[in-house]
Order: sequence, then structure tokens, then C-alpha cells
Amino acid sequence: MLRLNRWIQNLFIAIIMSTSLTALFSSTPYAMMKFEVYNIPILLLVMLILTLFIAEDVRNCFKKVFRYEKRDNKRAIWQVGVGMIFYFVQVGVVEVFFPSWMEAELGGMPLYLVITFMNAFLLTVIYEEIFYVDKIEEKTSSIK
Repeated sequence: MLRLNRWIQNLFIAIIMSTSLTALFSSTPYAMMKFEVYNIPILLLVMLILTLFIAEDVRNCFKKVFRYEKRDNKRAIWQVGVGMIFYFVQVGVVEVFFPSWMEAELGGMPLYLVITFMNAFLLTVIYEEIFYVDKIEEKTSSIK
């Protein structure tokens, strides 16, 4: 289960990086950045493959910056990290594949940011129930 959790997080981090770069370069005047196959930008595919190789290192760097391993209670920072991953994956997908959704506003704030925040919260709760393992629970279950 831990390997699957790490693999999913690395895949989502790679998606975040590739969609961010694709959204950044899609607004440039360079025609080569706008090639698409079945409405999927070629730049996105290339960047996704490249970022898959560095996603593990990026995830480990964030863990070092936030001193994840030294914390007594890792649950709170784990929830924030996973929630951030879900939020930015959704934002990146909207920016690359559905830019027309970025126009709607709710009281001056783009509506897609509100919806992705709510989705990220729900997905974090569901994901935590599936993948988060508390070390205290592991120790007590191994004693039984």
C-alpha cells in the first residue's frame, strides 16, 4: 500500500509540473508549443515523461523543507501535502484542457478555484482513509 501511495503522489506531482509548464508555454507565440494530438498538447506529454523522473526527488525535497520525518504528529502535514497535490492537479487540468471554465467568477474569485478547493478537501479525506497509516496504530496492531 505504501508503494502505491508513493506512486500515486509522484504521478500527481508530475502532472502538476507538466500542466503548469504547458499552461505557461501555451500562451506564448511559438507555434511549436501548440501542437496537439487528439486535443492533448504534445508539450504536456513530453513534460509528463520528463517530470516523472524527478517527481520522487521533488516530493522528498518538500518533506525535507517541512521537516516531515522529525515531526511527532505527521498527520497534519501529510493532509496538507496531499490536499495541495489534489488542488494543483485539478487547477492544472482546468488550465490546460478547459480554459473556458476559468472565466466564471463567484464574487470576484474564479469559480474553478473554489470548486477545486472543495474537491481537494473531499479527495484528501477519502485518500487519507485509504492510504494514511499512523505509526501508533501500526505498533498497537502488531502487539495484538
